[in-house]
Amino acid sequence: MEWTGPPVNPEERLTWIPAGGVELEGNLLVPEGARSIVLFAHGTGSSRHSPRNRFVARVLRQGRMGTLLMDLLTPQEEAQDVHTGRLRFNIGQLSQRLVDATDWLKQHPGTGQLRIGYFGASTGASAALVAAAERPEHVRAVVSRGGRPDLAGSALARVRCPTLLIVGGSDAPVIELNRRAMNQLQAEKRLDIVPGATHLFEEPGTLEDVARRTRSWFECFLTPAASIRTA
Repeated sequence: MEWTGPPVNPEERLTWIPAGGVELEGNLLVPEGARSIVLFAHGTGSSRHSPRNRFVARVLRQGRMGTLLMDLLTPQEEAQDVHTGRLRFNIGQLSQRLVDATDWLKQHPGTGQLRIGYFGASTGASAALVAAAERPEHVRAVVSRGGRPDLAGSALARVRCPTLLIVGGSDAPVIELNRRAMNQLQAEKRLDIVPGATHLFEEPGTLEDVARRTRSWFECFLTPAASIRTA
């Protein structure tokens, strides 16, 4: 596999992912001995540099999981979206770019044999669920952090992989949206509510709680012995 560009930190590699006629920037790290990789889909107004997602990624790497944090918009699109706010809610486009990134991972020898999971935040969670419905043969598990799974619409009923929805206990509107989405999911599913946490999990200890729950979910369903179970 060919990687170009300087690393964001000494372990990561900056790479470019072809998606629908554009190239998206991503930071990839595959620890030695990894058997799985988690693709991160950031939320509204964020990017692959999200400190919250990068914290979760570090915890997953400690469990010998690979991570790919990627931008879902090009720099030009990001600049446009600052003024319009429309692209960040274009779930169809965002999910297709995740599908393209998934195909890209499967086509490269360095990652092609790894089991794939998605970690989505905010609107990125809905894009992850739609993409998981489109690639059931590749995507083995999904975790949503403070997500908007309701925006995945009819795709929720087509998701076949185990799905964990994590919501802050003080994020009442999003809790209700996640509960409604749970009723539509047909795969193995769970809703975890982190006590005292608001939407961004900025309260002490809450993001660590998210990371622990996320790692446990992926360890359960991304290991070679794990199988995809449907409810």
